[in-house]
Amino acid sequence: MKSFEELISIVKKLRGENGCAWDRVQTFDSLIPCFLEEAYEVVEAINNKDYENIKEELGDILLHVVFFSELANDENKFNIDDVCKNINEKLIRRHPHVFGDSKVKDVNGILKQWEEIKKEEKKNNNKSILDGIPKSLPIMEKSYKLMKKAASVGFEYENIDDSLDKIEEELIEVKEAYNEKDKEHLEEEIGDLIMTVLDFARMNKINPVNSLLRVNEKFKRRFQYIEEMSKKNE
Repeated sequence: MKSFEELISIVKKLRGENGCAWDRVQTFDSLIPCFLEEAYEVVEAINNKDYENIKEELGDILLHVVFFSELANDENKFNIDDVCKNINEKLIRRHPHVFGDSKVKDVNGILKQWEEIKKEEKKNNNKSILDGIPKSLPIMEKSYKLMKKAASVGFEYENIDDSLDKIEEELIEVKEAYNEKDKEHLEEEIGDLIMTVLDFARMNKINPVNSLLRVNEKFKRRFQYIEEMSKKNE
């Protein structure tokens, strides 16, 4: 891919002796905020179905992948070719139903197989299936991931109605804690309620982060409409 090779060449030049002063002093740590911001901008573009912006933001993500790889290459750790080789091997290894002899066909079976392969890969590193969840994940994504991981080994409600009943139960407990005027207890019960709602979303195959992004935009539109009406009435 000529364009990809050109991108690598551009990053090398930016990092080179006669390159950009800003690019030359960047580190893995210094680029983390920029990388996270770009990731969220991709999500926003996808939610807006803005394909031109999606294309642009994916380019920014790709730049970071190449940049991080170049930083590692400077320290003789790995390079962009190693990154590509690693993901190629992982995809082949985790899709034995495509590249191997596995007969699994349905989506649930494929997901279960994926988790089993991941568990086998990390069996020497993690004591629990939950140990593989990144500590740096935003708290909602981390909670959702905890629920998904636990469910992958059968730790979940038997049906969605049970999960919905649990939400109602937790809401009652929130009200009781509120009436007790016990802030610490209320905080705990609110946490339980949120986790239960996240699990209900998981069981319905709904990403709660996307749900919240959409409702944020809806709130923003409604509030801005009220602002406009208020200005017109002044």
